[in-house]
Amino acid sequence: MTIARSICLGFVAVIAIGTFLLTLPWCTETGEWGDLLTALFTSTSAVCVTGLTVTDTGTYFSFLGELVILLLIQIGGLGYMTTTTFLILLIGKKFDFRQKIAIKESFDRPFLQGSRNLVISIIITTFILELAATILLFPTFAADYGLFEGIWLAVFHSVSAWNNAGFSLFPDSLMRYQTSLPVNLIITSLIILGGIGYQVIIEVCFWLVDILRHNKPVHEFSLNFKVVTSTTAVLLVVGTIAVYLTEVNNPSTLASHPFEEQIMLAWFQSVTSRTAGFNSIDIAAMTSSGLFVTICLMFIGASPSGTGGGIKTTTIRILYSSTKAVLQGQEQVIMFKREVPVSLILKAMAVVFGSAMTVVVITLIISLLDGKHEFLAILFEVVSAFATVGLSTGITPQLPQLAKLALIFTMYLGRVGVLLFMAAIIGETRPSRIEYPQENLLVG
Repeated sequence: MTIARSICLGFVAVIAIGTFLLTLPWCTETGEWGDLLTALFTSTSAVCVTGLTVTDTGTYFSFLGELVILLLIQIGGLGYMTTTTFLILLIGKKFDFRQKIAIKESFDRPFLQGSRNLVISIIITTFILELAATILLFPTFAADYGLFEGIWLAVFHSVSAWNNAGFSLFPDSLMRYQTSLPVNLIITSLIILGGIGYQVIIEVCFWLVDILRHNKPVHEFSLNFKVVTSTTAVLLVVGTIAVYLTEVNNPSTLASHPFEEQIMLAWFQSVTSRTAGFNSIDIAAMTSSGLFVTICLMFIGASPSGTGGGIKTTTIRILYSSTKAVLQGQEQVIMFKREVPVSLILKAMAVVFGSAMTVVVITLIISLLDGKHEFLAILFEVVSAFATVGLSTGITPQLPQLAKLALIFTMYLGRVGVLLFMAAIIGETRPSRIEYPQENLLVG
């Protein structure tokens, strides 16, 4: 039982438990036993923090069912190993070497030291930010739905946004609040902070502590921090401009709004497309170019150690820098005056290739199983599932059962990661001591 297998099987176990709970009569609004496929799809989507659904969450499930979904989202966002490790610490058991290895693998850390403190910091950060967002969202929801329902709506959407899950208790997601400045700012801030990664947030905290204590030298930001923050900023700006340009003349999305609201809607769509899953415009009414821009943003996704999916911002930045180095005739890939190891470049290439092949194969399978929907809509759903986004053109509930099962596997694969999943299948590998002669071949 390797670490990769522990993580993969752990997610399967949580999904199975969630499926069982969501089929119970107490978890459905009708009080009857729930449909097994619906429960499995919803449980997988919640644990994998995706947000794709085959039914309306707010009307199909009871309060208890919604609570189960919320807990599954929280476990999935934190990660199986993080949650397990926290429970071990909570009951007072020893934090052994295996847990340290698991945390190292889960967060792709180069060292074992500080794993226990990292887990505690993650839990505290999650609780504080979700609580703050709940307090800020409460006045808006309470004004429309009353005190108790307003509290529940604020809690549910705060947890869903922080974990980049995209689950909403409203049938139209957040379209009814598309012009609400507080909801837009709070939700997008949670999505960005949740997707940017715990390590970046922790580094900012260290930096602020050094400044307040007047420590010298002030905390030096890591290469990961610089790459993640700069790439995220570029993607947010470019995404907003791209969504605006592709939808500004579309009366079903942006054209019917004044300029200020158009920018806010484009901003929200740019943020949520990178693995959050909420929508403030009708996705099915978007233009083909707008859907393609969204697909690109979904495929890139969030950042490592965050709650989002996709191939990650660091991966796309490594590929960009590698291409730049080739064009400039350089033999090393340099980022912020630091050389990127060849092993990381190979890993980035493997992630992109594995992810692209997964999307291609699943899209082909669903296209063969379903002959009613357009190819772009099917591709959109598959990328949304793999990148654990949750945005949908509305075709998911209409897909055949086998196609839904394919999407379930896609969501699971996107959450655990292609490389981790393959490592779980292959098992432990040992580096070879054999070296082979080099030989050139034609490329490009």
